[in-house]
Amino acid sequence: MSALDWSRYAGVESIPGKVSGAWVLKGTQTPVKVVFENLEAGMSIDEVIEQFPVTREQIDGLMAFVARSLETVPVTADPVL
Repeated sequence: MSALDWSRYAGVESIPGKVSGAWVLKGTQTPVKVVFENLEAGMSIDEVIEQFPVTREQIDGLMAFVARSLETVPVTADPVL
């Protein structure tokens, strides 16, 4: 699966020298990667909001962008060996 082009989503930013240039939710120092790592580890969205300086709107926008991006990614089947 190819990586998402975060530059296409206005809700995030990557600024050299800010959090090592990682993609962060705009206006925060919270990396997008950290949000997804915590969700993958079992945190709820509400818990992420409590732990990090992000809003429900930021998380909802992030998830909507990812969902839209996944709709446009071509799905290919791996050949059965």
